[in-house]
Amino acid sequence: MKLSCIFFLSVLVPSFLIVPEAAQAAPKPVMVHYMPWFVTQPYSSSCGWHWTMNHFNPGSVNINGEQEIASWYYPLVGPYDSLDPAVLEYHVLLMKLAGIDGVIVDWYGPDDFNDYAVNNQRTLALFNYIRKAGLKFSLCYEDQTIRQEVNGHYITAGAATAHAQQTMLYAQTNFFTDPSFLRLGNAPVLLNFGPQYFKTNSDWVTIFSVLDATNQPAFFTEDNRLAVGTGAFDWPPVWMSGGGTNTLTAAQLQSYLAGFDQKGGGWPAFISSAFPRFHDIYSQAGVSPSYGYLDDANGTTLISTLTRAMTNNSAFVQVVTWNDFGEGTVVEPTREHGYRDLGIVQDLRRQYLDPDFSYQTNDLVIPLRLYNLRKQYRNNPVVSAELNRIFTNIVSGDMSTADLQLTGIESSRPVIYNLSYDGDQLQFSIGGYMASGVRVLMSTNLASWQTAQAFSASTNLPVFSTSAGQPLCSFFKVQ
Repeated sequence: MKLSCIFFLSVLVPSFLIVPEAAQAAPKPVMVHYMPWFVTQPYSSSCGWHWTMNHFNPGSVNINGEQEIASWYYPLVGPYDSLDPAVLEYHVLLMKLAGIDGVIVDWYGPDDFNDYAVNNQRTLALFNYIRKAGLKFSLCYEDQTIRQEVNGHYITAGAATAHAQQTMLYAQTNFFTDPSFLRLGNAPVLLNFGPQYFKTNSDWVTIFSVLDATNQPAFFTEDNRLAVGTGAFDWPPVWMSGGGTNTLTAAQLQSYLAGFDQKGGGWPAFISSAFPRFHDIYSQAGVSPSYGYLDDANGTTLISTLTRAMTNNSAFVQVVTWNDFGEGTVVEPTREHGYRDLGIVQDLRRQYLDPDFSYQTNDLVIPLRLYNLRKQYRNNPVVSAELNRIFTNIVSGDMSTADLQLTGIESSRPVIYNLSYDGDQLQFSIGGYMASGVRVLMSTNLASWQTAQAFSASTNLPVFSTSAGQPLCSFFKVQ
């Protein structure tokens, strides 16, 4: 007995793009430098320093509906808290679809001093979502924290080395041993922004001596390698401009990058950074004079630096940065640039590292749709469970099903997906909007319908199957 069934559901037609063949570089991870330090309500009683810099007032909203923040650029989702699960989910999905393999988090250690503990809490929360998305993570340790703690009488100068050892032991326990932590060979990858306090090689030999032999890090410092280290990473060299309102020229930038690549060729490994621009707001906030300016150049700055990083002999690519809004080195989607920068990452990954990389710029809107629905239905467990399933489908690459599910929730209707028929039994899943329950109706003539099965509102996935005793039908629909 053969079933002939018609389903009323959205039809998604994929588009295909033929990419010209390009010379492929050696495979390497594409990581992005991430700031975990943003604080807003309702996760805190007020907006944190990185949105205000004690000057700007996020409570003030302009005619475009934008809050006043310490940045020239405005995040597409507005100012956010780095502890917000909806934000973290949005970020890791964007990274996944953009062809970014993981994050290097700017890390200040776990101490309850200044905002270090707050940042560490948000780092741990981010890593939970990094794992869920199947990405990698690493740390860039700021040893300037030790100077701040000494100056603030949190620790004594004599205890500084022992305190740094305890910080490394914390990193070993909470990060290095995690299977998702980025490794070079068998060594966990650890960056250092500097060094700024412990400046001698012997300092770091002593600090790392407390770690297990299996967790001696592949250590990368800024610009220059220490003997204990594996290599170094580069950073936007706006200091070459002389600071203030001076612009870093293309010749200065190329000289710096070429010189760094030459040094890196003599090390065991090096990390090559790419960046879209540098446009800090420190002077306007009264924090300090501006460090200098690097022009966005309509995306060509990112294209040129990322092309170099993907095609040179570096071990990793570091995109600088995901979200340093204070310095303007932002590839996270903003109102000013939209998804342009992540689209560039996609295109260059496909061109140089992975010709089979399939995601396109249009896919990048899906995490924002999920984010908006998370906010709208944050207190609805039934819809939230469906949103969890959508997250899983996005991570697994099933974009057509995720799009269909999102469309169903956005239009407040159920949808059918995962249809299968083995010649005897028809089965399909029901997704989309199901907060009020859902019924499967069947008909032989489209004129009269009867209920085949009713599903009450539940966090479980409804799956409908025909049975041998069920009357022959020609049509099904859900409502």
